[in-house]
Amino acid sequence: MLIPSENYASKKVRDALASVFTNKYAEGYSGRRYYQGNEVVDKLEDYACELGKKIFGFEHINVQPYSGSPANTAVLFALVDPGDVICGMQLSAGGHLTHGHPKITFSGKYFRSVQYGVDESGRIDYDALSELVKTEKPKLIFAGTTAYPYKLDWERFASFAQSVGAWLVADISHISGLVAAGIHESPTDYAHIVTSTTHKTLRGPKGAFIGVTNNGLEKDDNLIRKIDRAVFPGLQGGPHMNAIAAMAVAFEEALTNEFADYAKKVVANALSLAEGLKEAGLKVYGTENHLILVEVGKEKGKGVAVKLEEAGLVVNANTVPFDEGSPMSPSGIRIGTPAVTTRGMGREDMKKIAGWINAVIGDADTAEIRKEVISLCQKYPCPK
Repeated sequence: MLIPSENYASKKVRDALASVFTNKYAEGYSGRRYYQGNEVVDKLEDYACELGKKIFGFEHINVQPYSGSPANTAVLFALVDPGDVICGMQLSAGGHLTHGHPKITFSGKYFRSVQYGVDESGRIDYDALSELVKTEKPKLIFAGTTAYPYKLDWERFASFAQSVGAWLVADISHISGLVAAGIHESPTDYAHIVTSTTHKTLRGPKGAFIGVTNNGLEKDDNLIRKIDRAVFPGLQGGPHMNAIAAMAVAFEEALTNEFADYAKKVVANALSLAEGLKEAGLKVYGTENHLILVEVGKEKGKGVAVKLEEAGLVVNANTVPFDEGSPMSPSGIRIGTPAVTTRGMGREDMKKIAGWINAVIGDADTAEIRKEVISLCQKYPCPK
């Protein structure tokens, strides 16, 4: 499993997800529920929130969003009005649909979306972004990515937002585990709002949170109420308390030394895999985090991803910077190391994987490579 947004949750996380909390309705917030019988539920949600605030340094956290997209939608619902200008990264450059992708998404349909991209190296063109912000004066800026292999300059994003009085929302869905472990700089000192999913590198259940920072409260002391009301009753009904229970377990795990070691290995493995792919002569973007973009030929990404799956190597087709293909026929693939690192694989294993990927791209026999892949996987079983 080499899709960067996928991972293996621990048995404790999965046990919590399958717990009796799945049976309980708990509309509202702790101490203010619309249903009776929530004394233990209140304690659980309070506990999850305390852990989340401790990990990320938030002044407030809402752990009720069902996933990352509803979390970002709630932020928009709370802070901007239909027709307002919002700014996010282009999908084709590595951004996310909810960051204002035009025409087909809620964020691109109900707001006037202006989008920033990358330069020839594949890195964010901060100078162009600065000019875009000066010209368009957005009310909200998303700093976050879904297929971007480099670190983000939070301080620079903050300066752009401050120059026009915009809200800065840092979406760390892909790197939240790296931030929690101190491997990547946290945006908490710079952004007003931080959103994230709780799976991916954080290795929790499918879910999400919205963090309010002190910067956000200095900008608007009513911000906590706005965010909470946007989540419920603005967009959602009863929270999934089993997911919140599992989130609390994942937060506990994220505070351990073992998790910090894991996060370091995720990045080390990504670097090793990227080096191996470069040595094979492939055009590689990155990496400074857990993911790698590889250019495989005009509109060939989907075909390569299908062949890699036949060989037992699961990646996803993805656009690359300045791609002449389409989202359904892109020119690249996206590869990540969170799941294989959880299984215990190391840098030498990444070299093997790089060789297999290059061989498949070069039309090698996928059946023969699959045998070798299975042998490696047997050496590192999936967590039970």
